[in-house]
This record gives sequence, structure tokens and C-alpha cells, in this order.
Amino acid sequence: MLRGKVAIVTGSGQGIGAAIAWKLGSLGARVVIAEIDEYKERFRERWLKERGIDSFFVKTDVSDEEQVRRMVSEAVRRYGKIDILVSNAGIGMSPKEVFDQSTEEWDKVINVNLKGVWLCSKHAAWEMRNKGGIIVNIASTRALQSEPGTEPYSASKGGVLSLTHSLAISLAKYGIRVVYVSPG
Repeated sequence: MLRGKVAIVTGSGQGIGAAIAWKLGSLGARVVIAEIDEYKERFRERWLKERGIDSFFVKTDVSDEEQVRRMVSEAVRRYGKIDILVSNAGIGMSPKEVFDQSTEEWDKVINVNLKGVWLCSKHAAWEMRNKGGIIVNIASTRALQSEPGTEPYSASKGGVLSLTHSLAISLAKYGIRVVYVSPG
């Protein structure tokens, strides 16, 4: 079904990202597994290869534009193109009173969860333009149904919804679809 397609999945070392990488690979896609935690990704790469899935690991901090640029370049160098981007990488923080949340915590969550989605979309879309492709951003039900003490996470995921809408309009003329999924 996805034979010949190339997919990048960020945050694919565990959980939802690992399941997405496996599913895309089991449907025939070649999978670029991108994760900041090299141990998790090396394990995931080996696990996928043992199941016959063509994959490789690129250590990536999605909040760092140079690392995102390298991730995209490595995918294109290895496989020649990008058809699918799943922006799944994300972090949270333990709930705490808003008065106790630090600016550093806010910045880190926003940088990974929102800026990271924008950076990955920007650089992957450049490679997809006029060839088509799909970008799937992983948001959260927390974007619309927040819990106490989770302001940075909720704001970041609400931003992912708005960013996805904007990217969908901006990138449609290049044959790129942009959607989000909100687990929760």
C-alpha cells in the first residue's frame, strides 16, 4: 500500500511514534526514525529491521533547525525523496501551579512541541513541493480540553492545531496535504 514511499517519523523511539513507524513500515514505507534519545532509536531501528522494514536512524532534536535540516537531508540522500512526515516528537512536564512554572519549562515545551513541528514541516515541505506529500502533525485533546497545571503543553498543542490549519492552506498549491491527529 505504501511501497516506494518514504516516511520520516519524529519521536519514534517509544509509544505513539514507535507504533506509527512500525505501521508505516509494515505497509511498505521506508522509514526514517528521528529521535533525540539515541539509545531508544538504535533499539527501534534494530527492531524494525528485524521485521523486514527498511529504516534508519537520524539523531534529531526537533527544536534545533540545523538538526532538522540534517534529518531531512539524510532522508533525501538515503532514499531520494520524502513523501510523508509525521511530527510526533513532543514533551510534557509534571503538572504544577501556574505560579510555579518557570520560563525555561515554558520555552522547552513550546520549542519542542510547536517550533519543532514548524521546523520539520518547513524543511520537509521544501523537499515535497510540487511532488506532493502529506504532513501529519500529532496534536492532543489537551489542545481543547486542558487539565490544571499544564499550560505550556496545552498551549503548544493548541498551537499545533492552528499551525496545521495555516500550513494546509499555504502548502496546498504545492500538492502537500497537512492534517493533524489528536490522541488523548
